[in-house]
Amino acid sequence: MSPTFTMSAGRPAPLGATFDGDGVNFAVFSEHARRMVVCLFSDDGKDEIARLDLPERDGDVWHGYISGLRPGQKYGLRAHGPYRPDEGHRFNPHKLLIDPYAKRLTGHPVWNDALMGYRADSSRADLTFDTRDSAPFMPRCVVEDPAFSWGEDIAPRTPAKDTIVYEAHVKGLTWTHPGVDAPGTFLGLASDAMLEHYTKLGITAVELLPAQAFLNDRFLVDRGLTNYWGYQTLGFFAPEPRYLDRGRIAEFQQMVARLHTAGIEVLMDVVYNHTGEGNEMGPTLAFRGLDNASYYRLMPDPRYYVNDTGTGNTVNVDHPMVLRMIMDSLRYWVEVMHVDGFRFDLCSTLGRVGEGGFDRGAAFFDAIRQDPVLTQVKLIAEPWDIGPGGYQLGAFPPPFMEWNDRFRDTVRRFWRNDPGTAPGLADRLTGSATQFDHSGRPATASVNLLTAHDGFTLQDVVSYDRKHNEANGEDGMDGHGENFSHNLGVEGPTDDVSILRARAQRKRNMMATLLLSQGTPMILAGDELGNTQKGNNNAYCQDNEISWIDWSQADDAFLDFTRRMIAFRKAHPILRQKLFLHSRERAIDGLEDLFWRRTDGQPMSSSDWEDPALSCLCVELRTASGTPLYGATETAIFAVFNAGEAERITLPEVPEGMRWVWEVDTTRPDALPGACCGATVQMPADAVAVFVTEVQP
Repeated sequence: MSPTFTMSAGRPAPLGATFDGDGVNFAVFSEHARRMVVCLFSDDGKDEIARLDLPERDGDVWHGYISGLRPGQKYGLRAHGPYRPDEGHRFNPHKLLIDPYAKRLTGHPVWNDALMGYRADSSRADLTFDTRDSAPFMPRCVVEDPAFSWGEDIAPRTPAKDTIVYEAHVKGLTWTHPGVDAPGTFLGLASDAMLEHYTKLGITAVELLPAQAFLNDRFLVDRGLTNYWGYQTLGFFAPEPRYLDRGRIAEFQQMVARLHTAGIEVLMDVVYNHTGEGNEMGPTLAFRGLDNASYYRLMPDPRYYVNDTGTGNTVNVDHPMVLRMIMDSLRYWVEVMHVDGFRFDLCSTLGRVGEGGFDRGAAFFDAIRQDPVLTQVKLIAEPWDIGPGGYQLGAFPPPFMEWNDRFRDTVRRFWRNDPGTAPGLADRLTGSATQFDHSGRPATASVNLLTAHDGFTLQDVVSYDRKHNEANGEDGMDGHGENFSHNLGVEGPTDDVSILRARAQRKRNMMATLLLSQGTPMILAGDELGNTQKGNNNAYCQDNEISWIDWSQADDAFLDFTRRMIAFRKAHPILRQKLFLHSRERAIDGLEDLFWRRTDGQPMSSSDWEDPALSCLCVELRTASGTPLYGATETAIFAVFNAGEAERITLPEVPEGMRWVWEVDTTRPDALPGACCGATVQMPADAVAVFVTEVQP
């Protein structure tokens, strides 16, 4: 070993490898380790040039300082301790480990049996002990100085009521775009061509699928596939290496700065509920080898893992140091990388307490709610996991917003004309008050979506009756079985003009419904372009043409329609209110603001709502005070959602000097808005129409 490195005591905080201008402080948490070693590597990362024990331990934090060490130094960890799987301990110093606080990784593990802490060819394999060195197959951690010249970077801080989220995959969005430099990278995501697309479309926030360093699962690699989505995190502080064009974390910061300049927020899909190490048969890459019994929730027989996530393990958020790691990670991405919020994968898992179920007062939520940094950014929960009582839509505490899968399913079923779906759509149009109107939560708590990365694209919702996941190699057993989709006559691609016309119409109806609903809309990147995944509703492993957005096949007509619907939403604040609308007097001003009407103009009765054949919803939205909202003109909007046959619609009466104008008709997407209306109008079949009041000239 090289004698040129000397380790002194250092400090127990901050955790990780921290450059202070003169050297690097290392601090690593492990409650059950007996010895912690830092391994230093040559500049090219190939040769292990030093092993140095962390000399001090304060509580459960091992620490030491190496003077003269600089950013760019490659390193890893080795932890000594008991190898007693039957007691929950899996220490193995022959395995090079990733520092959980590493700010950059050089790449991904290369699959080899040496990555396992046990001898894979043995009976009761995970109880055995493997002595092969895993270092040749492991990526290196890299010491980084994350300082960045932000200039006058200003976070957009877009209010939730004005937010339109755009869920995107870093590579999939940019890979085939002809105008993008460095496609497939963070820099490509913020290229001039992409900024132009975002701003013309009108979205206000890009939500990135996992961009923290993640694992390529062995079973996928063995099948010639890859972990495309990224829901197998290995480094909660490190950007995903494949998205770095030149291997610099500043590329992520540059992306954020450029998006901020365009007024667009950056949200991150983060996975703190599990890691990529899997169950007891998984590799020893980081957390398992550093302190298995602390980082993971274990069964009463601690050889085995609690699996509320369906991935083999569950992160032990009950442990204060594990919770600290999550909080440190979130603050790092906000304060150092300047992101504007997070979407939490399987967030119900983070709210599980001990061996019990979900608790909205769990330590994770309490830590978030008291944090002066994190309460200033957007927080979005995926409100379910696969554990007992895991579906918790509407149960999360403020300030969390939540993905609303009931919005997705109800809108799809209504436009498929399923019987009895109209009352559900009425609730979705008004912010899903049944789920969210409590505890002072705003209507914007409902993140409304038609589609997401997990499931069909919007084009596939109207093109396929069933999933086509053959390329995944799982015999069609993966992915949702019920998608509430309809191919409108032919499964998949067709040249039939009538079917193509019907599909285009249904897409317009669904997009219009999304953008006319109270709540926070989210659009899946590519839906505005008519992107298809060829019927694959679980493309998590498809880093190829199935998942990449094909810009050469963009549906320009639907793109234009989506742009105009976003602009319409922005122009009419009545569609994006913070307070819930109700068909009753409001305590705030004593005025009604929501009216449900029959096609003949009369108020809806209980029997009307109970009719399973109801397929035409007519709703009038008024301002809270009865005064104009903008431009001294608008006081009301009347919207019709007709999944049935053509009907004659009676418009509500308006005050003297006002009139209704027809602004949106999904059957005539190219027609100029603003047509004057009489007392009644002929409402087309299978269509959305919107009328706005204006002062008569």
